[in-house]
Amino acid sequence: MSEPTDRTIEGAGLHAPVARLLRPLVRLFVARGITFPALTTLLRELYVNVAEYDFALSGKDQTDSRVSLLTGIHRKEVARLRGAGAPVNTVPAALSRTSRIIARWLADPAFTDAGGHPLPLHRVAEGEAASFETLVASVTRDLRPRAVLDEWLDRGLAILDPQGRVVLAEAAYVPRGGGEPQLYYFGRNLHDHIAASVANVMGEAPRFLERAVHYDGLSRELAERLEARAREIAVEALQRANREAHAACETDPGGPYRWNFGLYVYAEDVPADPAPEA
Repeated sequence: MSEPTDRTIEGAGLHAPVARLLRPLVRLFVARGITFPALTTLLRELYVNVAEYDFALSGKDQTDSRVSLLTGIHRKEVARLRGAGAPVNTVPAALSRTSRIIARWLADPAFTDAGGHPLPLHRVAEGEAASFETLVASVTRDLRPRAVLDEWLDRGLAILDPQGRVVLAEAAYVPRGGGEPQLYYFGRNLHDHIAASVANVMGEAPRFLERAVHYDGLSRELAERLEARAREIAVEALQRANREAHAACETDPGGPYRWNFGLYVYAEDVPADPAPEA
């Protein structure tokens, strides 16, 4: 019997945290009809893709044999799956346009009040006053502001106040309903959070800020109060980060990098005697 290697021991140490990480995802998969065979097919493709591109040796061609060794997938399967390319990470055009307009409405001093809150906007430009028309035109010239407004009103992203001004609705902040916008950010935000954690685990020193404040054994009342207060703190931090990033982008020459600043708040009722995790 062969002795376990350091790499095998490290992998075994990941079993418990990975099981905990995957449990809510598996719950989503079962609820949405992603079966185990379908997930296995996806994982097989991802294993080959990651080994092919992320673990290539400098100055050497990546071989089927090495990918097979790294992944444990048969060489014939590796040969069939190689070259498929990384999963597509394209922002849907409508979502990109919408998020850019909302970000400007929340960050640009021309469209916010002294407290940094989005102003109600007249539908069309009237002198120097801020308007929805000028807001949309400052982001894109490819669409008529009226068409964007009609879409937003239909989707509940904006409403009209009694004076007929356009008001940014709360629904614009958090996509709901399991549609394309929500699923896009589901994948993007979880990817970035996990990628930051993985970089910290694999590196010699933590590279990214990835911390949490957590308390156990709380009453329901306190947990709900802390959750509500945490939401307030998080929204304030996100709005400030958005304003500063928006202002900095005005003079930035641009480049290939992207940046993401995210927060999450979570609370749950833990059973008194929870079943042991896998």
